[in-house]
Amino acid sequence: STYGSIVQAREKAALAGKSVAHVHLRHLNPLPHDLGDIMSRYKTVLVPELNLGQLSKLLRERYLRDVIVMSKMQGKMFKVSEIHDRILELC
Repeated sequence: STYGSIVQAREKAALAGKSVAHVHLRHLNPLPHDLGDIMSRYKTVLVPELNLGQLSKLLRERYLRDVIVMSKMQGKMFKVSEIHDRILELC
């Protein structure tokens, strides 16, 4: 449900010259076997979630890696601008 906003925000940030990437997880159990390796390639990991941050907690526990939580619990989708602005803050 966050896929479209994330893709568009990443594309917009890349056009602004930021070095960004995204990963879309289709399954959480089991997590992809190479997810830890993928995450280790990046200085900052932002996790936009439409809940209280359960995926962020799982990633922290599983990979012992700090991730930045971006959660929203308003019954509304993320706007592209919300994610894009957060990316710009972190880059």
